[in-house]
Amino acid sequence: MTQILLIRHATNDYLNAKRLAGWIPGVYLNEAGRQEAAALAQRLSPVPVAAIYSSPLERAVETAKEIAIPRGLTIEEREALGEIHVGEWTGQALEELAKTEHWGMIQFYPSIARFPGGEAIREMQARAVAELEAIRDAHPEDTVVVVSHADVIKAVVAHYVGLHLDLFQRLVIAPASITVLQIDKMGSRLVCLNETGSLTHLVPRPAEEKPAPEAQPALTEPAGKDE
Repeated sequence: MTQILLIRHATNDYLNAKRLAGWIPGVYLNEAGRQEAAALAQRLSPVPVAAIYSSPLERAVETAKEIAIPRGLTIEEREALGEIHVGEWTGQALEELAKTEHWGMIQFYPSIARFPGGEAIREMQARAVAELEAIRDAHPEDTVVVVSHADVIKAVVAHYVGLHLDLFQRLVIAPASITVLQIDKMGSRLVCLNETGSLTHLVPRPAEEKPAPEAQPALTEPAGKDE
């Protein structure tokens, strides 16, 4: 089983100003964001992590560094984990964009929506899911961290839980939050969504504390020979 910890980057000034940063270079965490990232790393400290992957955008890499440095891990930057390309909307205020006709399509019919001059939401979902599958193939029995962006995380969660893309805006992903997917040959499970509290339930228990095989719920028992 691969356990993927999907982490949204921490707070930055564009987020506070309610503007779409998109792929603008040089958008770093602000002071509040740095505190969030440090607190996130502390919360994660008991959880064993085999590898850390990140969007190449600075706000994501900064967040990933807080987790990677104490563990002596190298951050693997992957463009496919980056923010959706918002095209002409880059840097624009959400208040003004909400007045446009195209805004409604992105909010309520995202499966066919494309940002003006930018990327279609379904394209973003496809490239992010493909990247997660590559990461899963590389870590079939590991826990890995993936630092990305709110819409990217919402879109991949929608894919793995079978939620239609037109409903993905119903999910909420806060800055510096953790969303956990467990994926194996039997399918995928959403362990937690938008977690901002204790992570003790992610820490592996010693073998003697684990339930005996017969005590496991039926859905987690090994499949039959026709598997």
